Amino acid sequence: MKHAKGYRGRSKNCFSIAVRRVEKAWEYAYRDRRVKKRDWRKLWILRIQAAARQYNWRYSALIPALSNSGIQLNRKVLAELAANEPFMFRSVVSVVEQETGVRNSQTLLEAMHAEEAEQALLEA
Repeated sequence: MKHAKGYRGRSKNCFSIAVRRVEKAWEYAYRDRRVKKRDWRKLWILRIQAAARQYNWRYSALIPALSNSGIQLNRKVLAELAANEPFMFRSVVSVVEQETGVRNSQTLLEAMHAEEAEQALLEA
């Protein structure tokens, strides 16, 4: 009953109803702890994507290019840089461009496909 304190109506007074309401509240709390993580990750991805598009990069090309260039920044930090430190984010993008030798995501994709084609020819 002490967990049902603050509930409205019979959910705080009637034992059997209070038990059901408390158990349901715990189910929602368990589920929503995971949903919260999911929602934050979505927000980080949207922020990174918006900032990357300013420099002609797509999110789906920027993230692998970051890891290939040895930059170990997670999505949370990248989103923070994109939202609050645009010049720092620009410097991260320029380091990726220098490391990959590519100016934007479209040419990066073309370079990746050319590499795959070259490897296929060497294997054949």
